[in-house]
Amino acid sequence: MKVLGISGSPSSASKTLIAVEIAIEHARSYPDLAAEVLNLREHDVQFSDGRDPATYEGDTRAVIDRVVAADALIVGTPMYRGGYTGRLKNLFDVLPNDALEGKPVGLVATGGTDHHFLAIEHELKPLIGFFRAYAVPGAVYANNGHFSAGELVDDGVRHQLRQLSATVVEFARRMPRDLIGADGPQIPRKSLNDA
Repeated sequence: MKVLGISGSPSSASKTLIAVEIAIEHARSYPDLAAEVLNLREHDVQFSDGRDPATYEGDTRAVIDRVVAADALIVGTPMYRGGYTGRLKNLFDVLPNDALEGKPVGLVATGGTDHHFLAIEHELKPLIGFFRAYAVPGAVYANNGHFSAGELVDDGVRHQLRQLSATVVEFARRMPRDLIGADGPQIPRKSLNDA
């Protein structure tokens, strides 16, 4: 089984990346499981232009393939003005519509204060639902006060990240991937040249 942690942060000193890495480190403690982190900041993902995702090449293709190959994900983003990053939005825009189907997804968000913590419910969970994936209960939100000198120092948030990781792993192991609810609408993708 493969668990992929995704950091959608554009920052080089990223609190989101720190949190995602802690969750993924816990996932690595499970036997027969491969877990890795995809830091979107380190990849040149092309801007979505509505084309068929199969036509992307280079870094974009490699990132799409890593997401599709994962059995479960832990997705993290900083929240800016109540929303997730453009970098993360673009990743979801280039993914095939069935890339996350039936997969559990743990959500992690960071922000300067707790002011934006409900964006997980209003922004991220509907996005995960669109892809017919399962946003596992108990998302984790961390604010600037939980970090010091480039470390996550709040034991409560560390514990929550381990719980989230365990939930994602156990959900992926126990839930059949074909239980994805009713069929969604067919949403074709066309390239700009097809218009």
